[in-house]
Amino acid sequence: MRVLIAEDERMLADSIAEGLRAEALAVDIAYDGESALERLGVHDYDVLILDRDLPGVHGDDVCRAVVDSGALVRILMLTAAADIRSRVAGLSLGADDYLPKPFAFEELLARVHALGRRARPADPPMLERAGVRLDRAHRQVYREGRYVPLARKEFGVLAELLRADGAVVSSEDLLEKVWDEHIDPFTNTVRTTMMKLRRKLGDPPVIETVPGVGYRIP
Repeated sequence: MRVLIAEDERMLADSIAEGLRAEALAVDIAYDGESALERLGVHDYDVLILDRDLPGVHGDDVCRAVVDSGALVRILMLTAAADIRSRVAGLSLGADDYLPKPFAFEELLARVHALGRRARPADPPMLERAGVRLDRAHRQVYREGRYVPLARKEFGVLAELLRADGAVVSSEDLLEKVWDEHIDPFTNTVRTTMMKLRRKLGDPPVIETVPGVGYRIP
């Protein structure tokens, strides 16, 4: 899942991002409305965490622009105003959910996951193919019953390959879904991560390289 945080309180934005990245989510940050719109125009996000009181382009205007564009991104609106009228106003703009400040990170995380499931077809709790089983809820992977400890990005790459159900996934798609905007598109990160993932999964190999196209688990 890829998330954009649009929040001008930098410490709060950075704290949320750190927590979400610890959950193996790809996270970008915009500290004002204009930057948020720029990123939304470039990347396909699953969830937008949107502070309503952004400087420059107001959060309400960002929300309207997203809704008018027809983008599939789900919007979780944040605001210091917790009264019913403010909540109704935020939802009437097209936000999918509303969370008043201050909030518990655990609740924000649960809401992000819930919105992410609505942003694209829901995955089953277990993804399984070619003897590899990925438990999304407990963040565990097994190969023929053997537990395979994976780093966050390795887990994310494997999840995307299993989710593709035998179809080829390009390096570009993996970069878009598993990494954030700071990754160099010309980097060897995907190849390096794939090498580590293959080594940990062991023999016989289950991940196939399709030259010039990408990777798949046939």
